[in-house]
Amino acid sequence: MRYESPEDGAGLRRHLRDGGDRPGHRLRFGSGAAGIERLEASLTGEGFATHRHDTYAIGMTLRGVQTFRYRGEPRHCLPGEWHILHPDEPHDGVAGTDEGFGYRIIYLDPSLVQEALGGAPLPFVADPVIRRRDADPALAACLRDIDEPLDETGRLTLTLRAVHMLVRHSSARDSSVRHSSVGSTVRPGVRAPLALEALARVRDLIADDPTVRHTLAEFEQISGLDRWTVARQFRVAFGTSPTRFRTMRQLDLARRLLRGGVPLAGAAQLAGFADQAHMSRMFKRAYGLTPAKWTAALA
Repeated sequence: MRYESPEDGAGLRRHLRDGGDRPGHRLRFGSGAAGIERLEASLTGEGFATHRHDTYAIGMTLRGVQTFRYRGEPRHCLPGEWHILHPDEPHDGVAGTDEGFGYRIIYLDPSLVQEALGGAPLPFVADPVIRRRDADPALAACLRDIDEPLDETGRLTLTLRAVHMLVRHSSARDSSVRHSSVGSTVRPGVRAPLALEALARVRDLIADDPTVRHTLAEFEQISGLDRWTVARQFRVAFGTSPTRFRTMRQLDLARRLLRGGVPLAGAAQLAGFADQAHMSRMFKRAYGLTPAKWTAALA
């Protein structure tokens, strides 16, 4: 059975490069901005292994049936439907039919969400599949032409539209308590204030050169917080731990090197990994593909 795109996804589908029935993955990055990536993907055959990233992933299925396992349950996303994945939540991705599937997606840095919300807790969407009738057509426009450059106004507009969708569908609207997979509990309106400026200094220290492994003492010195507060509040503020944040920034660097034609071993060394095998393990855990398959998918 072939699933066709509904009317509200047809405009997007016209821009999706057809992956046809060729087995494998096809990935194409569009224009992005600081804290924002836009990606077009199609998949036939082998799926994405279980992985997790430290950004929000907000995407729309354009062709086929996207099937994935999320928070212990199988999910199905049909053409015209959206999926929202929270930072650090493990998930996979396979085609629900032999025809494969295609989608476009926005990866949004949690720090942008924090800025838009003025320091409120990161919204959590418990049900990751958003039906067509509940989606925001304005956000679809941000995926219609992913090659269109994002200036500062466009970056702000996209962020606000995405945050509006996150807040609208957040389980915090309907529940006084929610539990995330990392074991934290958020009670709306009842929380210790986050030391966002101090935490941002830790975040910037890591991001400025992710090849450097900083000590907890350095985090304490630059933030003025004790190490336990840094560890607890960093995850609440940015959706992941300082250690995982550093690994993801190393992988960002590795991806740029790979896209620039640097061999795997060289990319691993320049990105600060112990060796190529170490980079490959971390890469697959973050993106569901090995670096070699990811690079081939770009071609």
